[in-house]
Amino acid sequence: MRYFLELSYRGAPFHGWQVQPGDISVQETLEDAISTLVRRPVAVTGAGRTDAGVNAHSMTAHFDLDEGFDPTPDAAFLRAIDSICGPDIAIRGIRRVRDDAHARFDAIERTYRYFVTTAKNPFACGLAWKAPASLDFGAMNEAAAMLVGKRDFTSFAKLHGNAKTNICDLRRAAWHRIDADSWYFEIAADRFLRNMVRAVVGTLADVGRGKLKPSEMADILDRRNRSAAGTSMPAEALFLWSVDYPENLFIE
Repeated sequence: MRYFLELSYRGAPFHGWQVQPGDISVQETLEDAISTLVRRPVAVTGAGRTDAGVNAHSMTAHFDLDEGFDPTPDAAFLRAIDSICGPDIAIRGIRRVRDDAHARFDAIERTYRYFVTTAKNPFACGLAWKAPASLDFGAMNEAAAMLVGKRDFTSFAKLHGNAKTNICDLRRAAWHRIDADSWYFEIAADRFLRNMVRAVVGTLADVGRGKLKPSEMADILDRRNRSAAGTSMPAEALFLWSVDYPENLFIE
């Protein structure tokens, strides 16, 4: 029987989501915890592969258990996984899904948020980018709006990636103000290329600094060349915020 597990994690202690030889990863930590509880090896597949340092407000992963072992009504099972995983991973919930459901391939939308503070804030240290107070968020939003649509995002993809296509259907891209000194950038799409969000934010930051005009975003997209876009931003301020699925995957 297959289950979807919802979890949150802080990225700093891990070398990304995916299992890495010699380095601690979120995937390996989760697999070890579940395998310990059910007393057999259990493979876990995530909705994506967040890079080292990237956080997850809500990540979904699937795994299989033998018939007759149903953890969904058992809060103690979730508490046990939560405890074994340690303080940097929080288990949010578990739901039974169809046996062919896939956490990665069945996702219909993924949303990321990138957090920025324009003032020194000890409570945001390690979880937000300290940006210049002079950033023009109006110009950044004008440029971000040009990204929306189904298009080729090669200019924002990590070089030598193994994606079969660089076309993504980007549904939302906008900066939102939290308070006088804090903002977040929200971007949602059916899929993302490796390092894409951090490259997009870096390019928008160049617009905010006045190094680029908002209208230049169209040319950057058309060039389909990573060197045309801005630098990749620090991972610590990036959060996988949510992953959405069709309701017909779930077995109530």
